[in-house]
Amino acid sequence: MTTSGHRKRSILSRIVRRIIIAIYHWKGWKIDGHLPADLKKYVIAGAPHTSNWDFVFFTGATHEQGVLPNFMGKHTLFQGMMRNFMFDMGGISVDRTQPTDVVDQVAAEFARRDELALVIAAEGTRSTDGSWKSGFYRIAMAAGVPIVPAYADNDRMVVGFGPPLWPSGNYGEDLLKLANWFRSKLPDYERYKVLEAQAKRLIEENGGD
Repeated sequence: MTTSGHRKRSILSRIVRRIIIAIYHWKGWKIDGHLPADLKKYVIAGAPHTSNWDFVFFTGATHEQGVLPNFMGKHTLFQGMMRNFMFDMGGISVDRTQPTDVVDQVAAEFARRDELALVIAAEGTRSTDGSWKSGFYRIAMAAGVPIVPAYADNDRMVVGFGPPLWPSGNYGEDLLKLANWFRSKLPDYERYKVLEAQAKRLIEENGGD
């Protein structure tokens, strides 16, 4: 895995970021909570993921917090004319054809960098019923970094960040803690109810592992 290092950012990436931030301010989004100022490395577990606009609003909110977030992308997107642009926008190239899996590749990137705030859509896809994939958790465990929960409320135009959770290794128990935080923000949101039920089911079935 390689990144752009200290190379000057491309004109295209600077223009795109300015447009994204301008849209964020124009729409009038606000921030609830804050990203941890005392931590340089963490996984941001975001939910729900309902629209491609989520990227715009999360980018704007993290910019307000003085953080340039990173995201994972298929290695083929980091080729040719798109290579520098993808790195400049915070992309981390992952190659699923390599012997090492994605978790190990991203954990190695965490170890290589001094700062890394990795945004992961914890639900995996926009079509989910609210259940979460475990990839965000396995990456945080392998990298030895905390998980920062984040939500987007499109009705109120709010992006919120919660307190860091250091993974204990008990997935079910930790997932329930995250679910409780999300439900404290949007108690009646159906996807968060599904998440809470998923965590309780994991705890009942196998002690949360």
